[in-house]
Amino acid sequence: MSDSDGKIYVGTSVKPEYVHLRYANRHGLVTGATGTGKTVTLQILAEGFSNAGVPVFCADVKGDLSGIAAAGEPKDFLLKRAETIGLTDYRFQATPTIFWDLFGDQGHPVRTTVTEMGPLLLSRLLELSEAQEGALNIAFRLADDEGLAILDLKDLRSLLEYLASVGSEITTSYGNVTKQTIGAIQRRLLVLENQGAEYFFGEPALEIADLMRTDRDGRGIVNVLAADKLISSPRLYATFLLWLLSELFEELPEVGDPDKPKLVFFFDEAHLLFDDAPDALIDKVEQVVRLIRSKGVGVYFVTQNPLDVPDKVLAQLGNRVQHALRAYTPREQKAVKTAADTFRPNPDFDTARVITELGVGEALVSTLEEKGVPSVVQRTLIRPPASRLGPLDERERAAAILSSPVSGIYDTARDRESAYEILAERARRAAQAEPEPARGKARKSDETIWGVPRKDVEDAGLQIVKSFGRSLASALGRELGTSGNRILRGIFGSRRR
Repeated sequence: MSDSDGKIYVGTSVKPEYVHLRYANRHGLVTGATGTGKTVTLQILAEGFSNAGVPVFCADVKGDLSGIAAAGEPKDFLLKRAETIGLTDYRFQATPTIFWDLFGDQGHPVRTTVTEMGPLLLSRLLELSEAQEGALNIAFRLADDEGLAILDLKDLRSLLEYLASVGSEITTSYGNVTKQTIGAIQRRLLVLENQGAEYFFGEPALEIADLMRTDRDGRGIVNVLAADKLISSPRLYATFLLWLLSELFEELPEVGDPDKPKLVFFFDEAHLLFDDAPDALIDKVEQVVRLIRSKGVGVYFVTQNPLDVPDKVLAQLGNRVQHALRAYTPREQKAVKTAADTFRPNPDFDTARVITELGVGEALVSTLEEKGVPSVVQRTLIRPPASRLGPLDERERAAAILSSPVSGIYDTARDRESAYEILAERARRAAQAEPEPARGKARKSDETIWGVPRKDVEDAGLQIVKSFGRSLASALGRELGTSGNRILRGIFGSRRR
């Protein structure tokens, strides 16, 4: 029993369970405790979409999803599962795969520019306050008005230094920006650089079209992001995936409800996207998830606990695979109840009880059927994968990277003229245009007297001298006038007769 036209075989309950391609862009959720089979479910779904000609993007958080690029091996437990569920034509095959890595170690580098990331996501990545986010918005607006491309982190640093230097001059045009605020953002950038973000920002930037390739046989290529190292910087991981979703939303045309998705996007460790996220960011995620289905993109969140996903996002996830959950603590019991309540009930069993009893590789499955109505939840044995369980070795991975269709496109970084170079050139020209003090002329300290310009002191002194001269002349005149009269009277005698 293999994938049929228009649907992907997931496993068998009392009947075969499928994800219908026509409704696959209405998103999905794969949940379950550690070790219950979530990664294998992700793997078999990716294989199914690929066989249907749908490209896939997924993150390899634990490092073992890379085996999807190699054919599986006929191990006893896999053959037994195939026999149990009636998968008579079970065969092993590799899935066409491109490996990516933000750090460029285990795949082709993934880059974007700071401008494409934008101030909202960058503020989330930097964990900025409201005032700091406002200053970052001003920096982006100033760069846009002055034609300064912000490609990498050194561009952003230079722009912020420039903003600090002209902050008092642009207050009426852009708003108030303090040097203290700029300093705080610079410190956050330093933290980000220490997490390796300088590898992510730059050129050549990722082209979305390169995530939507098919091979010669028409199978969709599975894009696997190496995330075992990236996950140690959870905010960078979550922000990158949210940026990628936003880029897909911005760039892809409207297609309505296609017969099959244009791309399926798996967001593993989805709780990292929502942990401590501000309301504005959650609203943005909800908006993107709600609207991106019209672009033909299906988004599947993979996480341990359904409570990790906000209710307004959870409500949009129509295709669901629920692996076992534990129910030892009050929060775990609440998670079990939440998971059970999101399924269309099955009168044959207690959904909440079954969730705690599921074995490894077993799940409750409910998918969208005709007219987009969820199917009654069924206890399902998940099919075994056709590709390898477990990771590729280094030699196999290197060969896959070398032979991939994007080999040589992204592997070498490019650094063209941008804000850093332009602002550095402005500073150099300004320094050259400033007149140098001539040899033998007074030093700057000689040009002032008690901190007051010498010319002003000299002008004031001249006025004092002039005023003193006028007073002295007036007094001498009066004295001379009195004495003269006495002398004249002595010579000519009294005027009275």
